[in-house]
Amino acid sequence: MGLLFAAAMAEQKKQFIIERLNKRNIFETQQGKSLYEADYEELKYELVLSEFKEIDISADANKFF
Repeated sequence: MGLLFAAAMAEQKKQFIIERLNKRNIFETQQGKSLYEADYEELKYELVLSEFKEIDISADANKFF
């Protein structure tokens, strides 16, 4: 029963990230692979990239130096 639960949770985590990427109009990975074919690590990478692209670097709070 625990293995089944873990598999279901892993799939839910993937679906959550796919939904967030779809809201940002991202439907495939940087390598051209469909989000539904990507594994969890690839999806996390794509989500982080999309969030970095939305940071306003001209704002004083977001400047590095």
